[in-house]
Amino acid sequence: MQLNSDFSQRAIILPAEYHFVASPLAGVSRMMLDRAGGEVARATSIVRYAAGSGYSSHTHEGGEEILVLEGVFSDEHGDYPAGTYLRNPPGTSHQPFSREGCTLLVKLWQFAADDSEQLVMNTKALSWRQGLVPGLSVMPLHEHNGVSTALVRWAANTRFNRHIHVGGEEILVLEGLFRDEHGEYPAGSWLRNPRYSEHTPFTGPEGALIYVKVGHLGAGLLGDKFIADPQETTL
Repeated sequence: MQLNSDFSQRAIILPAEYHFVASPLAGVSRMMLDRAGGEVARATSIVRYAAGSGYSSHTHEGGEEILVLEGVFSDEHGDYPAGTYLRNPPGTSHQPFSREGCTLLVKLWQFAADDSEQLVMNTKALSWRQGLVPGLSVMPLHEHNGVSTALVRWAANTRFNRHIHVGGEEILVLEGLFRDEHGEYPAGSWLRNPRYSEHTPFTGPEGALIYVKVGHLGAGLLGDKFIADPQETTL
């Protein structure tokens, strides 16, 4: 499957365009944002667990990044409420489930080969740093070899400088209304801006909270093999 897998193109999915499809496990569905490969794929998805659903124990050969958006996500290692950020590097295993249901942002096969840091972060309990302009607050989540992931809080009526994303940029709007000269993006919107793209983002009276990853497009990640070879790959 190839879905938004041309990383030289801008991609936008608004929440009104969500269409969840069933996964191979009962009670688990996903809204595919980008995907290159078959059931094993370089993929970014919004994943929903119905109450009482889960996966069998499995190993993430290409690594897994998760942001819990709603509910409580769990595995044999613990419970992770909304706002938890997790990174399970290549080779790690777990058996995920949700007792009461949850919604997640999940990114698969998007680790560098030498990135082995495992993280569990409760972003609700962490401090914010002052951003580069007034009204902007940043919570760094992870950085490796020029690929950075963070939460960014925009106060009402905040405007950032026009800038270029040399390594691309990916955004999921978590709260409020995010804007740039190309459009408006309510909570739930997913945007991917290609390498060397530029824009001037800002907010109006609503403000915004976004998840943002930069530097990862064209960065030589494990999942790039799925883009180079569109055939389904099994482990």
